[in-house]
Amino acid sequence: MFDYETLRIIWWALIGILLIGFAIMDGFDFGVAALLRVLGKDEHERVVLLETIEPTWEGNQVWFILGGGAVFAAWPLLYAASFSGLYVAMFVLLVAFIIRPVGFNFREKVHNATWKAVWDYALVASGVIVMLVCGVAFGNLFLGLPFHFDGDLRMTWDGTFFQLFRPFALLSGLVSLSMLLAHGAAWAAMKADHVIAERAVRVSRIASLVYVVLFVLAGVWLAYGIPGYAVAGPVVTDGVSNPLAKQVAMGGSWFAGYLTHPLFWAAPVIAFAGALGLQVFIGRRGFMGFFCSSLAVAGTILSAGFALFPFLMPSATSPTSSLTVWDASSSEGTLFLMLCVTVVFMPIILLYTGWVFRVMRGRVTLEHVRKSHSMY
Repeated sequence: MFDYETLRIIWWALIGILLIGFAIMDGFDFGVAALLRVLGKDEHERVVLLETIEPTWEGNQVWFILGGGAVFAAWPLLYAASFSGLYVAMFVLLVAFIIRPVGFNFREKVHNATWKAVWDYALVASGVIVMLVCGVAFGNLFLGLPFHFDGDLRMTWDGTFFQLFRPFALLSGLVSLSMLLAHGAAWAAMKADHVIAERAVRVSRIASLVYVVLFVLAGVWLAYGIPGYAVAGPVVTDGVSNPLAKQVAMGGSWFAGYLTHPLFWAAPVIAFAGALGLQVFIGRRGFMGFFCSSLAVAGTILSAGFALFPFLMPSATSPTSSLTVWDASSSEGTLFLMLCVTVVFMPIILLYTGWVFRVMRGRVTLEHVRKSHSMY
């Protein structure tokens, strides 16, 4: 049986895996939706793009659901603070999630160009909103969020929705947006008709270059312009979950963990390697381009996670209230029981996901779409 410290580390890693799974699997859905009017020049081409994601988008959302469920059960203080304080942001995300299936279904109900255009732009908006808001949320973690706990661990939120859109957070949102646009375009280059795929190759290369520039800029800003958080004094890794039982010092570097654990540098290397590989491979073999964009996504999230460690949700108004891996988790027994369940069900999810994508392999061609539409 794992000890409490190890279980906390395992669940920190599992949350990271779920975030990466969500960003890769749902990220290309939103990326394609956001690029619908850019890559699709007429109705048939837009239908091709939608048919590349419609069979799988709903199954991809299992990663989002798993992530929320895992945070609720494994990190209850994190769930309570984030879902309560960021309620409006969560509501905006959910609206964007809801618009997507509505757009898929409603745009085909009326054969009218204006009607279809309205729902196309709704899909574009849903993709852009999710990608941007998720990046802004990550950026705010480094800036600290305006919450604190009282002596009875009752949380108070002192900020507003619009205060989340600070300069560094907006930059993080643009990193997310450019990264997932490149990822969505890489998916279209792999799955769409060759006419659309050539267009997607160009878009993916441009978006990935923008991503690299913004990612470097964010890293430099984080290193030299934003003070880091650190747990002051001895760290109790196996104690009860009480964030007020520690002291937090500010003014250091968010990259201090990279100096302590040199293996952390593998994360940004993976991100840059993925972006470089996307430039090289996307025009040659569709799958390799998508694989490289997935590496860039994974490397970016790992880079942020390693920089934050051991913090999960730093507090700007009361640093002592900051939530860390060591003081925001469920009990040892709960974490172990959940781990047993995960060991059983995670392979099943991976197996059926792999099977679905194998069955749905191949390109969606313009010829197929034109024949299908000629039957109506």
